[in-house]
Amino acid sequence: MMRKFIVLFVLLIAIQTCAMAAPPKTLHVLFVGNSLTYVGNLPAVLEALAAGGGKSLQAEMLVKGGATLAQWLDSGAVQRALQIGQYDYVVLQERGNDLACGFGPQACRDAHYALHALAQIVRDRGARPILLGTYQVDRDASEALVAAESKAADADAMPCLAVSERLNRGRERVPYDNWFAKAGHPGHDLVLLEAVLLYQQLYGAPPPVNALEVRAPMFVPGSKFAPPSPVSEPLLPAVALAGGYDYSRDEMATAVQLAGDH
Repeated sequence: MMRKFIVLFVLLIAIQTCAMAAPPKTLHVLFVGNSLTYVGNLPAVLEALAAGGGKSLQAEMLVKGGATLAQWLDSGAVQRALQIGQYDYVVLQERGNDLACGFGPQACRDAHYALHALAQIVRDRGARPILLGTYQVDRDASEALVAAESKAADADAMPCLAVSERLNRGRERVPYDNWFAKAGHPGHDLVLLEAVLLYQQLYGAPPPVNALEVRAPMFVPGSKFAPPSPVSEPLLPAVALAGGYDYSRDEMATAVQLAGDH
């Protein structure tokens, strides 16, 4: 009896040791979007956030300046990427204001249909779709945009990460932060806010409030990408790429606080 007890005890210790030594599951995330997605390299910032929180995450992207979800659907690029890669989540980001019918009724219908069709394609491949919102600085336009994006996401039972209202609260609280890049593209602090929102959605809790180093190219408006094969890669020499960006603890604290607002 004592020998059996000892054997059982050793087995339990071995099981616990293996469980403790097992590496964390790596989440694989595909971003589908345009310059709102690649300026400031949102996928790389999300990867850095995950690493800072002790998580393992790999992100890739399908991006092209000015691209709409309808164009990505029609091109078949999303379908090909999902056939080759094993993704847990697909983050869909429409061209700014399309889902709020800012470019006319046909573009609006195309945007809603593409979101619906892509969500189904993503689920059919065993991944989960997420709609990442866009933004407007005018208060009324911002409220209308958030309402339209949320309604579109709800229609397909996918999470909608609303950005616009949080961004505008951030601009009021910390007006000197780097919210915008050239021509209204996301600045580094807006990219960080979006990454924090995604981190919370993926892991169910905010990231640690620490300084953050991102060691990856910082794409700017006008950066060019080769045709997807199966995902996007920058054309070299790329336009004005830096080797990374350092976020302060204060910037992280602001992003986490804004992401927690409702």
